[in-house]
Amino acid sequence: MGTGPLDGITVVALEQAVAVPFATRQLADLGARVIKIERPGSGDFARAYDTTVRGLASHFVWLNRSKESITLDLKSPEASIVLDRLLERADVFVQNLAPGAADRLGLGAHALRTKYPRLIICSLSGYGSTGPYAAKKAYDLLVQSEVGLVSITGTEETPSKVGLSIADIAGGMYTYTGILTALLERHRTGKGTALEVSLFEALGEWMGYAMYYTFGGTPPARTGASHATIAPYGPYRTCDGQVIFGIHNNREWATFSRDVLQCSNLADDARFQSNKLRVDHRAAMDTEIEHVFARLTSAEVVGRLDAAHIANARINSIASFIAHPQLVGRNSWRDIGSPVGPVRALVPPVRMEDVEPVMGAVPALGEHTDSVLSELGFEPQTIESWRREGII
Repeated sequence: MGTGPLDGITVVALEQAVAVPFATRQLADLGARVIKIERPGSGDFARAYDTTVRGLASHFVWLNRSKESITLDLKSPEASIVLDRLLERADVFVQNLAPGAADRLGLGAHALRTKYPRLIICSLSGYGSTGPYAAKKAYDLLVQSEVGLVSITGTEETPSKVGLSIADIAGGMYTYTGILTALLERHRTGKGTALEVSLFEALGEWMGYAMYYTFGGTPPARTGASHATIAPYGPYRTCDGQVIFGIHNNREWATFSRDVLQCSNLADDARFQSNKLRVDHRAAMDTEIEHVFARLTSAEVVGRLDAAHIANARINSIASFIAHPQLVGRNSWRDIGSPVGPVRALVPPVRMEDVEPVMGAVPALGEHTDSVLSELGFEPQTIESWRREGII
């Protein structure tokens, strides 16, 4: 792989699905060497989620570029020998196995901290290692439900999940930043550490505003694409479609009333004098807005909003986002390798001066098994024997 800020850092990952692969892919983009350990034969089960990327799974392509894939049967006696040689050279070990699995394999944080004092050990689970839910399996939708996100998402009639794996993404982001913090701490102290992240607590942190809003006695309402506690903020119909925009203070409301709606009297309407009042009188406010917008095209409304410096957006499809002029203007696309040839990938969102992200290939299952095992000192005859026996 290429170089980057994390060049020289080796990460050993017993990972699957979304959360930890999301974290380690970001480490790999910054130059860390990520050795991904997968099941012989099938690998990370995210490889089989779909076949939409010319036969590869969309989640797997998104989450696993720039990594080395080796296969290893973790329950075999030989696995402990391989893992020992890997971990004595590694800087980070991260896993999101099923609850209790790492301990049963001798890979719990306490055992590893004793054996490898400079190693950073990170575990991601659904609910954490303690508490009544510690042994409970967790998937993204289930965590969205447990933290209350589903209860405030959707329409008044239909509670809905978020359209992305947001619990997994939250957990992956805290895993990523937690590992970076631990590396900084080790640089300061010379010692490794153990850290854990749970999907439940990660997404729970993102529920902060909703929790504090509930101090007022009621949770945020489900309002579809409109904001539950800021108005106007959401989609509004025009004569040929709809436009989404947001007003965040009374000054903007006055400007919007005067320059966009061209109804200066609304700025002085007692029902709309504050955000709280606009939320309380949302139906009346929406009627006033759409009465004006019904005579205008979406392009005309956007023109007025832009001229008034009112934030607005189109409700794009995924295809429209992929072709977005801002991505083109920012040179945001790169071609990366994969077992089925080049595929496009977005540049990571943090752009660092004089640093080009690595963005290496998506690995085939076990593509690097032989090279990594050879590097660890295993003879070709041993490697071939292990392959025949299904150990790798």
